[in-house]
Amino acid sequence: MHGKTVLMVHGAGGGGWEFTLWRHVFEAAQWRVVAPDLTPGAHGIEATRFADYEAQVRAWCVASAPSLIIGASLGGLLALRIADAAPVARLVLVNPMPPQGYAGALAHSAHYPGRIDWQKRASLASTAAALPDADPITWQWSWRRWRDESGAVMNAAVVGMAVETPRAATLVVVSGEDRDIHPQTTRQLARDLGADLLELGEASHVGPLLGRDAAHTATRVLAWHALRS
Repeated sequence: MHGKTVLMVHGAGGGGWEFTLWRHVFEAAQWRVVAPDLTPGAHGIEATRFADYEAQVRAWCVASAPSLIIGASLGGLLALRIADAAPVARLVLVNPMPPQGYAGALAHSAHYPGRIDWQKRASLASTAAALPDADPITWQWSWRRWRDESGAVMNAAVVGMAVETPRAATLVVVSGEDRDIHPQTTRQLARDLGADLLELGEASHVGPLLGRDAAHTATRVLAWHALRS
């Protein structure tokens, strides 16, 4: 295990680019940052399953041997799924999609088609609406980067995946203005995991990564890690 390697796992429809601001903060603190893109399986995005993404995250863990895993939204659920299979010392979950047993946790839980055309439907206006706590430059930078997503992956995540309580010290970051995952569910998950909780009262769902306070939030996560080390 590399003592200062962090693996960052992004959410649905996004990519490793979502962690750009966090990367700057961690690299300034002499961390090695690994933030790959989840990619569709060999038979295309409509045939991609949750297990395909999970296998990718497990492979990244083997390759990079991180001491810290950070997962956001869908990436948080993936991080929870693999945490005990990786010799990771610390785990950070940012507005994670909840595991099995949290019925009604999601604000939008419709059944998804085989391909969710988020890239096609993305616009500057929709990005601004999703990121009210970011600035116009970030809206411009982000909206062309959203990508389509596998409906099968999202449908499996919405139903919920079984997880084990991680042995790693865990921090859960919750946005008070999350419109995708109910904040009270995220707080309950933190209690159920015996995790520490970082409250961001005015942040949106993706705000901890891309909002105006993203760099400060990353700094607070680093401070938590130092206290837990």
